[in-house]
Amino acid sequence: RRLGFVEPAITMQSGRPLNAADITRRMLSRLRDVMSGTGSTQDRLDRCVRIIAADLQTEVCSIYVRRGAELLELFATEGLNVAAVHQTKLRVGEGLIGDIASNARPLSLHDAQSHPNFAYRPETGEEIYHSFLGVPIRHAGLVVGVLAVQNRTARRYRDEEIETLETFSMVLAEVLARVVAEAAGGGGGRAPMRVSGTAIVDGLAMGQAYLHQPRIIIQRVVAENPAQEIARLDAAVTSMHSALDELFAAADLAAAGEHRDVLETFRMVARDKGWIARAREAIAGGLTAEAAVQKVQNDLRQRYATITDPYLRERLADLDDLTNRLLLQLVHDEGGPLYPQPAEMILVARNLGPADLLEYDRQRMRGVVLEEGAATAHVAIVAGALGIPLLGRASGVLGAIENGDHVILDADHSQVFIRPSVAIQEQFNQSAGVRQAQQKRYRAARNLPAISRDGVDVTLQMNAGLLIDLANLTLTGAAGIGLYRTELAFMVRPEYPDVTAQRDLYERILDGAGDRPVVFRTLDAGGDKRIQSLAEDDAENPAMGWRSIRMVLDRPSMLRQQIRAMILAAAGRPFSVMFPMITSVAEFTAARHIVDLERARALKRGLAVSDQLKLGAMIEVPAAVWALDELLAQTDFVSVGSNDLAQFFFAADRGSQRLAGRFNSLSAAFLDLLSTIQQRCQNAGVPVTVCGEMAGRPLAAAALVGLGYRQLSMTASAIGPVKETIRHLEVAPLHDFLSAAIRRGERNLPARLRQFLADHSVAVDKLGKVG
Repeated sequence: RRLGFVEPAITMQSGRPLNAADITRRMLSRLRDVMSGTGSTQDRLDRCVRIIAADLQTEVCSIYVRRGAELLELFATEGLNVAAVHQTKLRVGEGLIGDIASNARPLSLHDAQSHPNFAYRPETGEEIYHSFLGVPIRHAGLVVGVLAVQNRTARRYRDEEIETLETFSMVLAEVLARVVAEAAGGGGGRAPMRVSGTAIVDGLAMGQAYLHQPRIIIQRVVAENPAQEIARLDAAVTSMHSALDELFAAADLAAAGEHRDVLETFRMVARDKGWIARAREAIAGGLTAEAAVQKVQNDLRQRYATITDPYLRERLADLDDLTNRLLLQLVHDEGGPLYPQPAEMILVARNLGPADLLEYDRQRMRGVVLEEGAATAHVAIVAGALGIPLLGRASGVLGAIENGDHVILDADHSQVFIRPSVAIQEQFNQSAGVRQAQQKRYRAARNLPAISRDGVDVTLQMNAGLLIDLANLTLTGAAGIGLYRTELAFMVRPEYPDVTAQRDLYERILDGAGDRPVVFRTLDAGGDKRIQSLAEDDAENPAMGWRSIRMVLDRPSMLRQQIRAMILAAAGRPFSVMFPMITSVAEFTAARHIVDLERARALKRGLAVSDQLKLGAMIEVPAAVWALDELLAQTDFVSVGSNDLAQFFFAADRGSQRLAGRFNSLSAAFLDLLSTIQQRCQNAGVPVTVCGEMAGRPLAAAALVGLGYRQLSMTASAIGPVKETIRHLEVAPLHDFLSAAIRRGERNLPARLRQFLADHSVAVDKLGKVG
């Protein structure tokens, strides 16, 4: 059987039937010879479609080449009308060919014309063909074309047939990439550009772009000796493991912390045998070791393309890192980067694994820009630990930037400037100077109280989630830790941390805080915070699903272990526990009961338990506001999580790019809600803190103080700007202004508030903005 396309058996001259691997290798060799031979590109592609159609016994074989960003052109065909070549064009996403290019995955149909995406082009004469199989032609992670076959009869193509066509597409990729590059020539796209993204690690940096996309040219695709190729693969894997062990042993990475857990998780992925086994199978099918690794990478990207789960997307970044390392081992004996790293480097990538970042010279590294990337990615934790500014979700940045381009990264304001003009560069220098001067002022004022001009004292605390954050307590003069996100320690570990591991972590936090107060938020997992060791709810709307307090109340042993670890770590010292996403009083009562059980257990065992263990609730769900009076009767304190509260209040996903800027937490309606919470807490005599992003934005922080809030908790970098703003405020007139604006439903309250503060000599801009 010839790869399943036709029934007749193919035999060698000796009369012995060829197996599938023999046939695949023979066909690959013929294609390789054509593509590396003489003649024009058009001539070679014409010969290729004839070879594929003849050997696979299909009636049509066609190659479409990507022209520009959005167009696919029929470049060669066997079976369709020759007059349609270079005349038939489809947009990416249009028709079956456009669908393959858009989604970067194969499409197999037994009756193509019944598919809703079928786009009939009369000049091709394809109306007589029914079955269809197409695969993307990929080069350097991008789709550069589509390879398709068709048959008159309606039939279903098997998985091995799809894989065979994908293998053939690899032989065509290099030539098609050159065609695409020639079509995009002429020096276009070199104008200055600004690309927006999402700030993951704040900071300001300038340098030269260095693309984390080494141009790895696979010269040999077809394996002449499969056993030799498997030996090459095994040697490269061993060498890669040794290099990773040496890299992770670096002195500046030796200290314990969450970044070590990230690296150990990456090491486990590297030693996983599954993806290496798939590469071995590809070698058996006729590919060289490097072509097999590339094929596995393409297959994994295709499978993960539609997955939105943050944890699985992060594993794809890890696997991309590993396959790139293997390719460098196989293709370049000297290993390491292909181009010298600039002295001041802005690393640009689609995504990064944690070890990828560590591979670069950290003395040269000034910042990182990712086309994908998210705050939950492992690389974000490592970048934060190393103090490297990081911008994620910078859509389109890879297509706009080239190695060596001058780049200004303004992660403070979620933007990157590519090939900036002289004016932008001068502004950067000014902004950098302003930033340095501001940082100097903030350091000088770190021991000063956050007291307004009319004597209102505001307590500024720090949000934290990593051990490395503890150093910022002294650097910023924060009054304590108003929110410690315990879930980060769970997110970066492949296994669920037991009581001992949790106790050790919490003990180090309390030791580092000294006599400053610490508020531990219990496990806030679910939604976009995936825990590797937990099977979580695959809800249609995970932000409002089985997460946070709902999860741990359904699994009370999780909460009991966490509280037990905190009590052991405190050893009689005072600390506070805060329960997230409380929706009803019953939830808080149930959580408090678990704390009471663990406190009684510790006392029974003769352990020291502080009588100052305080319990609080996070107000993140609007329903809790309507139960607030009853809730305040049971809590020692409450904390407003403005991020989720605003998300649920406006029914607007806070991660949605389309909704960004449409709803404002400084709107009159939302400030009215916050004012209600503050007044009820004040009447009940219960302390209230705001610990969401609002607290760390100077303009919003001023509004919160004007509403009556006297405790704010924020990122460490925000404490200086917020303190400076508060020390310039006069709270009494601000309170009157906000009360009147809320009563009349002021439509443009953020702008009016900014103007009010400016009129009262209060500047509320963030650190030196560029652009």
